[in-house]
Amino acid sequence: MTENTSARRWSSGRTFLLASIGGAIGLGNIWRFPYIMGENGGGAFVFVYLVAAFLVAVPILSVEVAIGRHGRASPFTAMAAVSTESGRWAAWGLVGGMGLLTGYLIMSFYSVIAGSTVDYLFLAAGGGFTGLTRESAEALNAGLNDNPLRLGAWHTLFMVASCVIVGRNVRRGIEAAVRLLMPLLFLLLLAVIAYALVEGDAAAGLNFMFDFRFGQLTAASALEAISHAFFSIGVAMGLMMMYGAFAPREVSLPQTCVGITIADTGVAVLAGIAIFPLVFANGLEPGSGPSLVFLTLPIAFGGMPGGTVFGSIFFLLLGFAALTSAIALMEAAVTLVQERLKIGRWAATLSVGVTLWGLGWLTVMSFGSGAEWNVVAGKNPFELIDYLTATIMMPLGGALMALFAGWRMNQALLLGELGWQTGALFTVWLWLLRVVAPAAILIIMYNAFFGG
Repeated sequence: MTENTSARRWSSGRTFLLASIGGAIGLGNIWRFPYIMGENGGGAFVFVYLVAAFLVAVPILSVEVAIGRHGRASPFTAMAAVSTESGRWAAWGLVGGMGLLTGYLIMSFYSVIAGSTVDYLFLAAGGGFTGLTRESAEALNAGLNDNPLRLGAWHTLFMVASCVIVGRNVRRGIEAAVRLLMPLLFLLLLAVIAYALVEGDAAAGLNFMFDFRFGQLTAASALEAISHAFFSIGVAMGLMMMYGAFAPREVSLPQTCVGITIADTGVAVLAGIAIFPLVFANGLEPGSGPSLVFLTLPIAFGGMPGGTVFGSIFFLLLGFAALTSAIALMEAAVTLVQERLKIGRWAATLSVGVTLWGLGWLTVMSFGSGAEWNVVAGKNPFELIDYLTATIMMPLGGALMALFAGWRMNQALLLGELGWQTGALFTVWLWLLRVVAPAAILIIMYNAFFGG
């Protein structure tokens, strides 16, 4: 196939792995995982999340990266081309297009949350976290959420930064920085964990996370766990298929995908360990919603020695991790616009960036007093977009991707990209794609929506 992404290829397998980890981690594992887990009861959710990550998400992730590397194009175009090459309908490209649309919608609210990390960076640097209590942390968070112009300004800044990097191309924009900053973010997270375990209510926090109370698990919570496994690893949202388009040929995709999953789920669990001892020690509710991390981490940095420095660096790195995710989400849409409209890269980037910026204002207006803005079924715009993408589009897209790879994709092509031979390992992996992954997703979706 024509490799039209050669100018943006990752320079090495190690850089591809680190960039993929950074792209997948972003805010999904540090911001979203704790609050989603808190809303779904803790331990049983964590168990289903980890099982789904390794038995459902990993096989689908490897397919997405393989299709991206083989197609060297946008998710829609790459999947349509692979389907045609496999002797199937090009309409299968719509599954890739669905992932691309999912990532596009996620980016509209992701930019707003990422902008909040920049606001907290400046609050930390100015000593705003010193001596925070639950009440003052809530007031600090409300000061941002209740001010749409302030929240919108950070959203605008983050979108501009994303557009500049995407316009210049992914490889030049982040390759040098990701080698240093991702490991540093991990080390700072460990420092927060040490503080939380010593100063927080470690027993209550760890019990909440690892006491697997399966009697409290509902189909809706199980679906949330599967969808967040996809969200945190980057499955079914165009992100990893686009990163795969830049992957060097010599990279082992199965090993890389397992490495990405171990790193991403590990960071998610570590984020929970950092957050929940502080949640219980400060009388916060585990189900506090999207603001949970922005309430607990400032309390931690405000109480630890050197917290002003640590907090500033942490939110700087968290913002950078969010940026690596954002540019991959944008890259998929920009590449498709270039392919279809035959326009230059900067024109495509601007068109995608402006529409995302405008859509992001719906999320800006969904916080503070706008939280009660009822659009559909009691959900404000942010909640509605999050629900559509995480609860419907990602699980359904993942199931369709598994069915395509398991039953319709040319096996020789797939084996060639994976670097495997036919045998027991491939048979088990194919069985996971053909039966286990789609059946688990579709059965749980059915019970979540129609099981009462």
